[in-house]
Amino acid sequence: MDKLSFVIPCYGSELTIEGVLDEIHMIMSQKQEYDYEIICVNDCSEDNVLEILKKRALNEPELVIADLTKNMGKPCAMLAGYSLVSGDYVVNLDDDGQCPLDKLWNLFAPLQSGSDVVYAGYTKKKQSTFKNFGSKVNSTMAQVLVGKPKWMKTSNFSIMKRVIVDEIRKYTNIYPYISGIAFKTTSAIANVPMEERERTAGRSNFTLRKSFSLWLNGFTAFSVRPLRLSTLIGVLTAVAGLVYGLYIAIRRLFIVPHMRVGYASTMIALLIIGGIIMMMLGMLGEYIGRIYVNQNNLPQYVIREVINGGQANEEHPYIRRR
Repeated sequence: MDKLSFVIPCYGSELTIEGVLDEIHMIMSQKQEYDYEIICVNDCSEDNVLEILKKRALNEPELVIADLTKNMGKPCAMLAGYSLVSGDYVVNLDDDGQCPLDKLWNLFAPLQSGSDVVYAGYTKKKQSTFKNFGSKVNSTMAQVLVGKPKWMKTSNFSIMKRVIVDEIRKYTNIYPYISGIAFKTTSAIANVPMEERERTAGRSNFTLRKSFSLWLNGFTAFSVRPLRLSTLIGVLTAVAGLVYGLYIAIRRLFIVPHMRVGYASTMIALLIIGGIIMMMLGMLGEYIGRIYVNQNNLPQYVIREVINGGQANEEHPYIRRR
């Protein structure tokens, strides 16, 4: 019997998580030929979501809870969930109830025809203008640096074959970019159009800092193109400076012999060139800094406790011993 593993990072969702769990049970009851488990990762949520999950776990053996010792961000929480899955297929979804779980089997269908990863392609995301802009920037970055097809729409609601999840788990960088790893692992990726639901309670935890962090992870994790771009900018700036210098010299010698050199133009040139140099140094420093941090072999996550996890408490390499 094939098994589905639902991975749900939980943060600030005490008002919505029970509705998500109830809907999963209802959806899976429609397909008795599939077994399932639900892995909820408490990402150091400040509300009572952990207590709610523990209470439900007493009567729901298929509910596995991983309690993290520190909030390392949603991608790391997802990796913690992946480390506990036992199913043949892994379903990624949010804890806020916006993922259209009633379309789960539509999302599942392309896996039967050869796809390895299937994303819900929302025709319109129910989020703020700021988040839409951030999503557009990240999508463009993924196209240029990671190789995401232009037509592909990624979302937080997706399903993957276990073989892809096993490869993603091998990624040890503490700055994970999950969709980027998936695109580097397989080209058999599909979209299923559907509508995202409205948020029924709570508010988004996706801040400007988190948006920039996600963008930076994808920007530096899988490509050296940004460094090549900085080299190209440097070359173009040097060529522009040389051409402008020749123009000034020719004009001074043959056109306006008594031309006085302007202070403003000199300062503008210095500021532009200085800004470009600092940008390049910052980009280079970001790469070097991330290399240094990863050389320290810091963990992506640490699990304090696993509830209903079988032998995971004894075998998992990232569970802190008491």
